[in-house]
Amino acid sequence: MKTTEQNINMIKTLNDLAPLADYSLMNTLTPDPKATENGVDHTSREVFSGHYVPVNPTPIENPQYIAHSKNFFAELGFDDSLAQSPDFVRMFSGDISEVPAPLKRTGWATGYALSIYGNEYYDQCPFRTGNGYGDGRAVSVLEAVINGRRWEMQLKGGGQTPYCRGADGRAVLRSSVREFLAQEHMHSLGIPSSRSLSLYTSMTETVNRPWFREDSHSRDPEVMISEAVAITTRVAPSFIRVGQIELFGRRARKNEHPKALEELEMIVLHLIEREYNDEIDENLTLSEKVIALATAFRSRLTSLVANWMRVGYCQGNFNSDNCAAGGFTLDFGPFGFMDKYDPKYQPWTGGGDHFAFFNQPNAAERNFYSFCMALKPLVASDDNALRQLHEIHKDFPNVMKEEMQKMWASKLGLETYDDALYKELRTLMIQTSVDYTLFFRELSELPEDILALTKSFYNNILDNERAKQSWSTWLEKWKLAINSSDREVLSKKMKLVNPKYTLREWHLVPAYKDAEIGDYTLMEELQEVMTNPYDEQSKEVEEKYYALKPVALFDIAGVSHVSCSS
Repeated sequence: MKTTEQNINMIKTLNDLAPLADYSLMNTLTPDPKATENGVDHTSREVFSGHYVPVNPTPIENPQYIAHSKNFFAELGFDDSLAQSPDFVRMFSGDISEVPAPLKRTGWATGYALSIYGNEYYDQCPFRTGNGYGDGRAVSVLEAVINGRRWEMQLKGGGQTPYCRGADGRAVLRSSVREFLAQEHMHSLGIPSSRSLSLYTSMTETVNRPWFREDSHSRDPEVMISEAVAITTRVAPSFIRVGQIELFGRRARKNEHPKALEELEMIVLHLIEREYNDEIDENLTLSEKVIALATAFRSRLTSLVANWMRVGYCQGNFNSDNCAAGGFTLDFGPFGFMDKYDPKYQPWTGGGDHFAFFNQPNAAERNFYSFCMALKPLVASDDNALRQLHEIHKDFPNVMKEEMQKMWASKLGLETYDDALYKELRTLMIQTSVDYTLFFRELSELPEDILALTKSFYNNILDNERAKQSWSTWLEKWKLAINSSDREVLSKKMKLVNPKYTLREWHLVPAYKDAEIGDYTLMEELQEVMTNPYDEQSKEVEEKYYALKPVALFDIAGVSHVSCSS
């Protein structure tokens, strides 16, 4: 697999990008033996074996440029003009029929399994076998090594695949704007994430989606609305999910076909090569690699979830198929950044408490359980490896707890975690209805009294002597605990942990509504603000985005909670 360092000049055309193509997945793994040669494979069907299905994306009609990530383009060495060049627009709006060699004119989609909180599900597959569940509208079109790093580029909303389960394979502009902005925001927060490359919409093509009435308080969509389709290209070292490893683990466990165990081994080794080749020695035995993989993924997953909670992010639907095996944030569907602090915060109406904000460590453990179960067939004959795998999974809660305690200590500016101080604060935050982001940012200023903190309070406590006294007492305890001789240094350190800006849904709604009528001004503004989330910005920006959520917007459908419609 080609991983040599490359020094490239600025990429200004698709012809400049083409020589960097290196399709490791398609070159080293096996295709579905029943796949078509030309990639015309857009009808829902069972896929019994193979690691991927060659499939052509379906171009959107009359594509129009909306945005590209200038930061990511710069990292990749792409000239900004490339995003609006005709051949680039054509490729990343779904038409790869004329791309220059050695770019492939066929993309690929992959199957995966579904576990919800560690429980295996089959009914989401239309055949109830697990052989029809996977990338229903995500089509990868390029894998390339750029500046020594491997990237896979995938069209979200790229049309039907064999895994589409009868759906139309499209993403709408609303959800595409959300995902485009959220991925780059998450990266700018310093949290591992898939990245956003480009965003195009169709000037003529629409689809119908269930959604909410204006200013509704409904928990369920009430009407069908017509929405413009869009394609956003997301980029990652790979898009291998826990659910993908799980699919091959299930097949091997049940010996579903003669090559099931071999296919599991191949996908696991491919995962290691794509995501962990700097951590896992290629000279180890298979059992040793499996144990090293489980250990490394546990470390990444626990760190990821602790960091989500550091910034008030809730994934909303943290199934195994929405959990990247590389340990980064993937699938920005029913996500949300918390306004009012609530341990049970859940932006998705279909998510339930088990995927709520404070339950994300538990959900992560259940996904890790599914991952370990999928690996077991590879070490079934090695008692020592089986024991180690069991211990690695068993110790997940302890590792997660350590990550969470380090996170809370860092948010509070403490050298070591103080359980009593943290728990007292959590109670006060709930009682007072505190804005999560504003509170910790204001605390990072090391206030002398509680007056500065009240900027983050939804409830007015100034006339409540008991509440004022409780907060004042806690603040005094905290000031004793931080014990810092250099307040300026500590404040700067805390501000690198506690962002000033997070991407709230009430910021997103006006941006995507304007985008629907061809006005991308707000989206461009959000892109600038949210890719500098720790910085002090202009007074105008601060007044607009560093503010409490308007009371009138609480409990409004599509703002305080969303469905999975996209």
